[in-house]
Amino acid sequence: MNVIARVESPYTEKFAIPRQPGIVSSAKGKVHFCNEYNNAELVRDLTQFTHVWIVFVFHQTQAQGWKSLVRPPRLGGNKKTGVLATRSNFRPNPIGMSVVQLDDVTIEKNGDVVLEVSGLDILDGTPVVDIKPYIPYCDALHNANAGFAQESPLANLSVIYAPSIEQRLTEIDKLHTGFSDLVSQVLSQDPRPAYKKNKLDTKVYGISLYTFNIQWQLIDNNTIKIIAVS
Repeated sequence: MNVIARVESPYTEKFAIPRQPGIVSSAKGKVHFCNEYNNAELVRDLTQFTHVWIVFVFHQTQAQGWKSLVRPPRLGGNKKTGVLATRSNFRPNPIGMSVVQLDDVTIEKNGDVVLEVSGLDILDGTPVVDIKPYIPYCDALHNANAGFAQESPLANLSVIYAPSIEQRLTEIDKLHTGFSDLVSQVLSQDPRPAYKKNKLDTKVYGISLYTFNIQWQLIDNNTIKIIAVS
């Protein structure tokens, strides 16, 4: 297979990336086509669709190989199950797929073809091997049974910050529209390892979004506090 595009994403490291697409609606990014695939003819009429599938390679974990049994976060991160019964990135072939909202198709001044998307759960720089339109009548099977992942995970943590942090986030919003919402949505999912879910943990964590490092910690079982942005 050939790489046809690469993803520009606010997620510059694996930690804190949502475990499924669409959970963090404020996560906006771009898909930049490359080589001979940087051709507007390939995406003609794509704007007729509101969503697209992105088929990509788990490039940062590819070299680590695959495992027959993995620990899904939805099962608490301790119970093992078959890799093909999960969305784990440690697969026999490191292929991932995400359905994202297609906000626009643009042609930049230099002629580059770009898809503007939102609801991303993909690492910055990820190689893309295919784009497919999302077709509701066959892609959304409402009577399907999804086993242990039938329901969407709840974003049940409140996110607070000191006034000085609020001002800092407002400044960053001028560079990256919706940055404050992105931070809140990502942290409200509790990005800690699954086995720490619903457990008080006073450790100071950090996540990277774009070029910024956000430090935070739990102050109780229901609240995350942002303590620094650099």
